[in-house]
Amino acid sequence: MHGIYHIIRSDLSKMMHHIDGESHRPGRIEVVCGSMFSGKTEELIRRMKRAKFAKQKVEIFKPAIDTRYSDNDVVSHDQNAIPSTPVETSSSILLLSSDIEVVGIDEAQFLDMGLVDVCNELANRGVRVIVAGLDMDFRGVPFGPMPALCAIADDVTKVHAICVRCGNLAYLSHRLVQNDKRVLLGEKMEYEPLCRDCYQQAVKKEASSPTI
Repeated sequence: MHGIYHIIRSDLSKMMHHIDGESHRPGRIEVVCGSMFSGKTEELIRRMKRAKFAKQKVEIFKPAIDTRYSDNDVVSHDQNAIPSTPVETSSSILLLSSDIEVVGIDEAQFLDMGLVDVCNELANRGVRVIVAGLDMDFRGVPFGPMPALCAIADDVTKVHAICVRCGNLAYLSHRLVQNDKRVLLGEKMEYEPLCRDCYQQAVKKEASSPTI
């Protein structure tokens, strides 16, 4: 009985030490990137909720143009949600983060290049910055500030969707509708996650098909 009590007390001590340590970690930048449907926003929400559990002051931001699920909340494809503050420009994040310990930023690819300096400044102040976004657009081109954020990040997590055609790890988000605009908000009707090989096959098929 004494042994069981000691194990339980030891486990509780480790858990509390981990939570306490979470609230005393130095400023840093964490990037979660990948294709659509890969769980980027899910992971961002998970980390933000964990920080709130550790009683840290948190704030999550998203581009004002992203109103797919909600005008104000950050919502994952699985409908998990967390309140957020929509912003038009990255500079607004600095103005609204004066007393925040953990800053989350979703769909970062839609924000301006100034986001790189904003994240650096926040991290240098001792703020933990968690950024989620697409690393590439539908053509496979690095998207917005994401490549630079990956370069300066203390930690980069690349998450993967599953290719809907073969079941391998997806490489990027293939656009299903005819539209050349780089920014086109959409979901499963407009995009599908494909591996590199299936994407190349899809592009070749589209190139050989007559346009209507």
